[in-house]
Amino acid sequence: MAQSDSLQDHRWLSATRVLGFLRVLLRSPSTKLGAIICCVLILTALFAPWIAPFDPTSMGAGQALTPPNGDYWFGTDELGRDLFSRIVYGSRLTLKVGVIAVGISMTAGVLIGLVAGYAGGWLEAILMRLVDVLFSFTETLIALAAVAVLGPSLTNAMIAVGISSIPFYARITYGAVLVEKNKEYFKAAQSVGAKHGRLIFRHILPNILSPIIVVATVGVSVAVLSASALSFLGLGAQPPSPEWGAILAAGRDYFKRAPWITTFPGVAIALTVLGFNLLGDGLREALDPQQHQ
Repeated sequence: MAQSDSLQDHRWLSATRVLGFLRVLLRSPSTKLGAIICCVLILTALFAPWIAPFDPTSMGAGQALTPPNGDYWFGTDELGRDLFSRIVYGSRLTLKVGVIAVGISMTAGVLIGLVAGYAGGWLEAILMRLVDVLFSFTETLIALAAVAVLGPSLTNAMIAVGISSIPFYARITYGAVLVEKNKEYFKAAQSVGAKHGRLIFRHILPNILSPIIVVATVGVSVAVLSASALSFLGLGAQPPSPEWGAILAAGRDYFKRAPWITTFPGVAIALTVLGFNLLGDGLREALDPQQHQ
């Protein structure tokens, strides 16, 4: 009976923490707006085949440069492709870019920061000096260099954007690990002979996830913006891919005759960046222990 009560209390505490987290997360109107934007983007990407009325790469869906109307909500581009369908399908590429680029940078950066902060000594010096060298260059310059080596494509753009953000995650993780190593619970675990794996994965890593999650959420917006910029420059997604930056690049020559070609993908990029930034700010506040006291 005592064990059953203990389990119920544990579940109750877990439920309480979850409810407290959601309450803090959603109490801000700006965070609610960010969550709504992100949910709409995810649902649009999942149900793109049912939402889009036309094939996004099919030419001649309508007359070229048709302005927005009842049949073509966002108008058509220079090849007669339905712009609404292209932007809807482009949401899939946007999420793909954000998830893969952040996955690359977060995995590599967290690993570097974790090893450097935990191991210390000469390994710490070597790894963090390499990170400092990468920090001396801007993310855009690193991404451009990576794409120049790998070649222009959406896949290479995602890899390049991921590589360019590794130093940032490494620094965040490294600083958090140093803080956790100096806390009493970690020293107590060391004193009773806990092995390295347990110290890292049971004590350090769970306690540094909060700032990493916040940075990763905001990092999605940075990745989307960087990949769109590379596509706009012709170094990312290639035609006829319905990537938003590529659509912007194709529509710049028709800006005066057909401003809708650049307006709608530009608004989509701006809303996506805004949504993830607002959600990241809300997560930062919700994951702050002081907010739950």
